[in-house]
Amino acid sequence: MDPAGQLAYTDAYARSVEARVAAVDVSGEAPLVVLDRTVFYPGGGQPADRGMLLRASDGRSWTVRAARKAGGDIVHELEPTSDGPPEHDDFLTVDLDWARRFALMRTHTALHALCGVVWRDHGALVTGGNMEPGGGRMDFEFERLSGDLVDEIEATVNAELANHREVRVNVLPRDEAFAIPDLIRTKINLLPEGISEIRTIEIVGLDLQADGGTHVANTSEVGSIRVTGYESKGRINKRIRLELVDPA
Repeated sequence: MDPAGQLAYTDAYARSVEARVAAVDVSGEAPLVVLDRTVFYPGGGQPADRGMLLRASDGRSWTVRAARKAGGDIVHELEPTSDGPPEHDDFLTVDLDWARRFALMRTHTALHALCGVVWRDHGALVTGGNMEPGGGRMDFEFERLSGDLVDEIEATVNAELANHREVRVNVLPRDEAFAIPDLIRTKINLLPEGISEIRTIEIVGLDLQADGGTHVANTSEVGSIRVTGYESKGRINKRIRLELVDPA
Protein backbone atom coordinates (compact mmCIF):
# COMPACT_ATOMS: atom_id res chain seq x y z
CA MET A 1 0.00 0.00 0.00
CA ASP A 2 1.29 3.45 -0.93
CA PRO A 3 1.82 5.42 2.32
CA ALA A 4 -0.29 8.20 0.78
CA GLY A 5 -3.23 5.80 0.94
CA GLN A 6 -2.94 5.45 4.73
CA LEU A 7 -5.18 8.43 5.41
CA ALA A 8 -5.38 8.22 9.22
CA TYR A 9 -1.83 9.57 9.50
CA THR A 10 -2.58 12.75 7.52
CA ASP A 11 -6.32 13.32 8.08
CA ALA A 12 -7.69 11.93 11.33
CA TYR A 13 -11.16 13.24 10.41
CA ALA A 14 -11.49 11.15 7.24
CA ARG A 15 -14.35 8.76 8.01
CA SER A 16 -14.90 7.04 4.66
CA VAL A 17 -13.07 6.40 1.40
CA GLU A 18 -13.57 4.44 -1.83
CA ALA A 19 -10.94 1.75 -2.24
CA ARG A 20 -9.89 -1.22 -4.37
CA VAL A 21 -9.08 -4.61 -2.88
CA ALA A 22 -5.36 -5.18 -3.44
CA ALA A 23 -5.02 -8.56 -1.69
CA VAL A 24 -7.11 -11.14 0.18
CA ASP A 25 -5.77 -13.84 2.52
CA VAL A 26 -8.15 -16.59 3.66
CA SER A 27 -5.51 -18.95 5.06
CA GLY A 28 -6.23 -18.13 8.70
CA GLU A 29 -9.19 -18.10 11.05
CA ALA A 30 -10.31 -14.66 9.85
CA PRO A 31 -10.10 -13.21 6.31
CA LEU A 32 -7.47 -10.51 5.88
CA VAL A 33 -7.88 -7.75 3.30
CA VAL A 34 -5.42 -5.16 2.02
CA LEU A 35 -6.86 -2.12 0.22
CA ASP A 36 -5.15 0.43 -2.00
CA ARG A 37 -6.29 3.14 0.45
CA THR A 38 -7.94 3.18 3.84
CA VAL A 39 -9.12 5.42 6.68
CA PHE A 40 -8.42 2.73 9.31
CA TYR A 41 -5.72 3.33 11.92
CA PRO A 42 -3.86 0.05 12.52
CA GLY A 43 -3.06 0.43 16.20
CA GLY A 44 0.11 1.44 17.96
CA GLY A 45 -0.24 3.99 20.76
CA GLN A 46 -4.01 3.58 20.64
CA PRO A 47 -6.38 0.70 19.76
CA ALA A 48 -6.94 -0.14 16.11
CA ASP A 49 -10.08 1.07 14.37
CA ARG A 50 -13.20 -0.95 13.67
CA GLY A 51 -15.82 -0.44 10.98
CA MET A 52 -17.31 -1.78 7.76
CA LEU A 53 -16.52 -2.53 4.14
CA LEU A 54 -19.42 -2.14 1.65
CA ARG A 55 -19.59 -3.39 -1.93
CA ALA A 56 -22.09 -1.17 -3.73
CA SER A 57 -22.42 -3.51 -6.74
CA ASP A 58 -24.46 -6.02 -4.74
CA GLY A 59 -24.96 -4.43 -1.30
CA ARG A 60 -22.68 -6.91 0.48
CA SER A 61 -20.95 -5.67 3.63
CA TRP A 62 -18.27 -6.99 5.95
CA THR A 63 -17.42 -6.06 9.54
CA VAL A 64 -13.81 -5.06 10.15
CA ARG A 65 -13.04 -6.14 13.70
CA ALA A 66 -9.39 -5.04 13.76
CA ALA A 67 -6.61 -3.56 11.65
CA ARG A 68 -2.86 -3.88 11.92
CA LYS A 69 0.37 -3.04 10.14
CA ALA A 70 2.09 -5.83 8.18
CA GLY A 71 5.19 -4.64 6.37
CA GLY A 72 4.15 -1.45 4.63
CA ASP A 73 0.48 -2.41 4.44
CA ILE A 74 -2.53 -1.89 6.69
CA VAL A 75 -4.33 -5.22 6.95
CA HIS A 76 -8.06 -5.32 7.74
CA GLU A 77 -9.23 -8.35 9.74
CA LEU A 78 -12.83 -9.27 8.91
CA GLU A 79 -15.46 -11.10 10.87
CA PRO A 80 -15.77 -14.50 9.12
CA THR A 81 -18.98 -15.00 7.10
CA SER A 82 -20.47 -18.04 5.40
CA ASP A 83 -20.32 -16.47 1.93
CA GLY A 84 -16.69 -15.38 2.07
CA PRO A 85 -14.70 -12.14 1.90
CA PRO A 86 -14.58 -9.56 -0.89
CA GLU A 87 -12.57 -10.45 -3.98
CA HIS A 88 -9.37 -9.08 -5.44
CA ASP A 89 -10.00 -5.85 -7.43
CA ASP A 90 -13.45 -5.32 -5.87
CA PHE A 91 -14.33 -1.66 -5.34
CA LEU A 92 -15.53 -1.00 -1.79
CA THR A 93 -16.60 1.82 0.47
CA VAL A 94 -14.51 1.84 3.66
CA ASP A 95 -16.38 3.20 6.70
CA LEU A 96 -15.02 3.75 10.19
CA ASP A 97 -16.92 3.30 13.41
CA TRP A 98 -16.62 7.07 13.74
CA ALA A 99 -18.04 7.45 17.24
CA ARG A 100 -15.40 5.04 18.55
CA ARG A 101 -12.56 6.69 16.58
CA PHE A 102 -13.52 10.20 17.69
CA ALA A 103 -13.64 9.07 21.31
CA LEU A 104 -10.13 7.65 20.86
CA MET A 105 -8.93 10.90 19.28
CA ARG A 106 -10.28 12.89 22.23
CA THR A 107 -8.86 10.43 24.77
CA HIS A 108 -5.44 10.33 23.12
CA THR A 109 -5.25 14.14 23.06
CA ALA A 110 -6.30 14.28 26.72
CA LEU A 111 -3.49 11.88 27.62
CA HIS A 112 -1.00 14.08 25.76
CA ALA A 113 -2.27 17.07 27.72
CA LEU A 114 -1.73 15.08 30.92
CA CYS A 115 1.81 14.21 29.82
CA GLY A 116 2.49 17.85 28.96
CA VAL A 117 1.33 19.11 32.34
CA VAL A 118 3.19 16.44 34.31
CA TRP A 119 6.40 16.99 32.35
CA ARG A 120 6.25 20.80 32.46
CA ASP A 121 5.28 21.09 36.12
CA HIS A 122 6.97 18.02 37.64
CA GLY A 123 9.60 16.78 35.14
CA ALA A 124 8.26 13.20 35.29
CA LEU A 125 8.92 10.83 32.38
CA VAL A 126 6.32 8.40 31.06
CA THR A 127 6.94 4.73 31.85
CA GLY A 128 3.78 3.24 30.31
CA GLY A 129 0.23 3.84 29.19
CA ASN A 130 -2.93 2.42 27.72
CA MET A 131 -6.29 3.69 26.49
CA GLU A 132 -9.76 2.74 25.34
CA PRO A 133 -12.45 5.01 23.91
CA GLY A 134 -13.27 7.52 26.64
CA GLY A 135 -10.59 6.62 29.18
CA GLY A 136 -7.00 5.66 29.74
CA ARG A 137 -4.03 5.68 32.07
CA MET A 138 -0.46 6.89 32.11
CA ASP A 139 2.40 5.71 34.30
CA PHE A 140 5.00 8.27 35.35
CA GLU A 141 8.37 8.27 37.07
CA PHE A 142 6.99 9.96 40.20
CA GLU A 143 8.58 9.23 43.57
CA ARG A 144 5.61 10.57 45.54
CA LEU A 145 2.03 11.18 44.44
CA SER A 146 -0.72 12.40 46.78
CA GLY A 147 -4.42 13.04 46.42
CA ASP A 148 -3.86 16.78 46.65
CA LEU A 149 -1.26 16.68 43.88
CA VAL A 150 -3.53 14.57 41.67
CA ASP A 151 -6.35 17.09 42.19
CA GLU A 152 -3.98 19.87 41.19
CA ILE A 153 -2.91 17.96 38.06
CA GLU A 154 -6.55 17.32 37.07
CA ALA A 155 -7.41 21.02 37.44
CA THR A 156 -4.36 22.09 35.44
CA VAL A 157 -5.07 19.63 32.62
CA ASN A 158 -8.66 20.88 32.38
CA ALA A 159 -7.46 24.48 32.28
CA GLU A 160 -5.08 23.64 29.44
CA LEU A 161 -7.79 21.81 27.50
CA ALA A 162 -10.08 24.83 27.90
CA ASN A 163 -7.39 27.09 26.41
CA HIS A 164 -8.42 26.01 22.88
CA ARG A 165 -4.88 24.97 22.02
CA GLU A 166 -4.25 23.93 18.43
CA VAL A 167 -3.02 20.37 17.89
CA ARG A 168 -0.55 20.06 15.00
CA VAL A 169 0.78 17.01 13.16
CA ASN A 170 4.22 17.17 11.52
CA VAL A 171 6.61 14.67 9.94
CA LEU A 172 10.27 15.55 10.40
CA PRO A 173 13.57 14.02 9.24
CA ARG A 174 14.97 11.88 12.04
CA ASP A 175 17.99 14.12 12.73
CA GLU A 176 15.81 17.24 12.87
CA ALA A 177 13.29 15.55 15.15
CA PHE A 178 15.89 14.29 17.59
CA ALA A 179 17.38 17.78 17.83
CA ILE A 180 14.16 18.85 19.61
CA PRO A 181 14.72 18.72 23.39
CA ASP A 182 12.57 16.19 25.25
CA LEU A 183 10.79 14.95 22.10
CA ILE A 184 10.93 11.40 23.45
CA ARG A 185 8.94 11.61 26.68
CA THR A 186 9.06 7.90 27.51
CA LYS A 187 11.63 6.47 29.88
CA ILE A 188 12.78 4.13 27.08
CA ASN A 189 13.08 5.32 23.47
CA LEU A 190 10.72 2.99 21.58
CA LEU A 191 11.50 4.32 18.08
CA PRO A 192 13.35 1.78 15.89
CA GLU A 193 16.76 2.84 14.58
CA GLY A 194 15.75 2.37 10.93
CA ILE A 195 12.99 5.00 10.88
CA SER A 196 14.13 7.95 8.76
CA GLU A 197 11.17 10.23 9.49
CA ILE A 198 9.48 10.96 12.82
CA ARG A 199 5.82 11.95 13.14
CA THR A 200 5.22 14.47 15.89
CA ILE A 201 2.11 15.71 17.69
CA GLU A 202 2.21 19.20 19.16
CA ILE A 203 -0.33 20.72 21.53
CA VAL A 204 0.79 24.25 20.81
CA GLY A 205 2.20 25.91 23.89
CA LEU A 206 2.00 22.78 26.03
CA ASP A 207 3.38 19.54 24.62
CA LEU A 208 5.45 18.17 21.73
CA GLN A 209 6.08 14.44 21.36
CA ALA A 210 6.85 11.77 18.81
CA ASP A 211 3.57 9.92 18.24
CA GLY A 212 1.81 7.85 15.59
CA GLY A 213 -1.80 8.04 16.71
CA THR A 214 -4.87 10.12 15.88
CA HIS A 215 -5.83 13.32 17.67
CA VAL A 216 -8.39 16.11 17.57
CA ALA A 217 -7.39 19.40 15.94
CA ASN A 218 -8.01 21.55 19.00
CA THR A 219 -8.09 20.79 22.73
CA SER A 220 -11.56 22.32 22.95
CA GLU A 221 -12.87 19.17 21.24
CA VAL A 222 -11.70 17.03 24.16
CA GLY A 223 -13.98 18.75 26.66
CA SER A 224 -12.85 18.06 30.21
CA ILE A 225 -11.44 15.06 32.06
CA ARG A 226 -11.67 13.63 35.54
CA VAL A 227 -8.98 11.62 37.27
CA THR A 228 -10.63 8.37 38.33
CA GLY A 229 -7.77 6.97 40.36
CA TYR A 230 -4.07 6.85 41.04
CA GLU A 231 -1.86 4.10 42.41
CA SER A 232 1.71 3.07 42.97
CA LYS A 233 3.22 0.59 40.50
CA GLY A 234 6.61 0.46 42.20
CA ARG A 235 9.01 2.62 44.15
CA ILE A 236 8.97 5.49 41.65
CA ASN A 237 6.31 4.43 39.13
CA LYS A 238 2.90 5.99 39.71
CA ARG A 239 -0.23 5.46 37.62
CA ILE A 240 -2.87 8.11 36.89
CA ARG A 241 -6.21 7.05 35.40
CA LEU A 242 -8.51 9.48 33.62
CA GLU A 243 -11.76 9.50 31.70
CA LEU A 244 -13.56 11.99 29.51
CA VAL A 245 -16.33 13.73 31.44
CA ASP A 246 -18.55 13.43 28.35
CA PRO A 247 -17.46 10.21 26.58
CA ALA A 248 -20.10 10.51 23.83
